[in-house]
Amino acid sequence: MPLHFDGNHYTNPQEWTLSNTVAKKNPFRKAYNILKWQLKNRPRWPSDLPIPPQHDLPTPLAGEYTATFIGHSTVLLQFGQRNAPPFRIITDPIFSERCSPFRHFGPKRVIPPGIALEKLPPIDLILVSHCHYDHMDLPSLRVLAKNKDILCISLPGNRKHLAKAGLSRIIELDWWENIALENGFSISATPALHNSARTPFDTNKALWGGFMIQTEKKCVFFAGDTAWGYHFDAIHQKWPRQDLAILPIGAYSPRSLLRSQHMNPEEAVMAFKTLNAEHGLAIHFGTFQLTDEPILEPVARLNLAMRGNPKPFIALESGETLTLSRHSVTG
Repeated sequence: MPLHFDGNHYTNPQEWTLSNTVAKKNPFRKAYNILKWQLKNRPRWPSDLPIPPQHDLPTPLAGEYTATFIGHSTVLLQFGQRNAPPFRIITDPIFSERCSPFRHFGPKRVIPPGIALEKLPPIDLILVSHCHYDHMDLPSLRVLAKNKDILCISLPGNRKHLAKAGLSRIIELDWWENIALENGFSISATPALHNSARTPFDTNKALWGGFMIQTEKKCVFFAGDTAWGYHFDAIHQKWPRQDLAILPIGAYSPRSLLRSQHMNPEEAVMAFKTLNAEHGLAIHFGTFQLTDEPILEPVARLNLAMRGNPKPFIALESGETLTLSRHSVTG
């Protein structure tokens, strides 16, 4: 049995958690503080934000790969292949108007998806980092599940949720486990510092994490949802060379409540440097208002923290694409 599982609940290993992020308060007190924060009169994002222009979706050449930011933590990765269509992976797909168990209540999308769900190209693989509603969106997954051959990879405890979307091919990987796919790709589950729940009664009964995507020549890291901690050192030790790190930068305020769950932009830059990735792509910002920071603040702070850094760690507009290995951004 893994050390992060007691037979009923998953936990964040203390050796990876910074001392100032450990929840030392009574858990009921912490739950009360979160509820009190959520019910107070909090600052709201503008409701009349300009919609980003539509972008064409490029098709990568053989040896290239692209990352298209669709919104929140949803990224479409396309890997160009010789004599075959691109291999396409989508992360934490959410195209719904709300990230909520309720149709008319809960955080509402402020920017439409960069690619409409019905306009997605054929998807080969879905990666789902954990079961929170802003990452595991069953309505979106139901549409994707109409492709009966699509494979979904997640972490232990999530199958029961994913099966409700009609997905028939589901693989659960615990931290550090991997699977080799028939086309030469390898997917590994990586640790994260976070939690999970879809109801008040299933807290931490499903695991959370990220994924390392490897090909013969490429190594792409999708962090999922995570706080800053020493697990990034462990990931770097196992994969010292990474071409692209996809890292969350938003949903961090107030820090007293969210430090142990989400990174702020400066911590995301620390993670990027620790991983020693060649390129960084920001996610988990500017789509759903989950917390108190202004909508433009995460990207502004990311750009400020990255001043003078020779390796790019950027935030794309919804629908914009990063194309590698040509090191260019296209739209």
